[in-house]
Amino acid sequence: MDIVYIRELEIETIIGIYDWEREQKQVVSLDLEMGTDTRAAARTDAIEKALDYKAVAKRLIDFVAKSQFHLVETLAEEIAGIVINEFEVRWIKLRVGKPGAVTGSREVGVIIERGEK
Repeated sequence: MDIVYIRELEIETIIGIYDWEREQKQVVSLDLEMGTDTRAAARTDAIEKALDYKAVAKRLIDFVAKSQFHLVETLAEEIAGIVINEFEVRWIKLRVGKPGAVTGSREVGVIIERGEK
């Protein structure tokens, strides 16, 4: 299986359990590795045969910017479902990070894998 990836996609959203987090948008950072077969795209040199990472990014920016979750775990599951179901990706490894969420750390978050490897 081949991997198409997106690194450090930053999106502002409402995320968190504290009152101040429910009132103020924060940045979440996404890394995606998406399992697909790139041979048809390579053979034809046609975007229609490729996993269009720009389309994936635009869809996730729209979804995440409008979402309001308490947990990064929930956000991660929703993102994974969108990518697998809407873009016919067989497998995804996704990192969702909240920069600056814990004093003294650069970022905290979750990494999940979904689908068939």
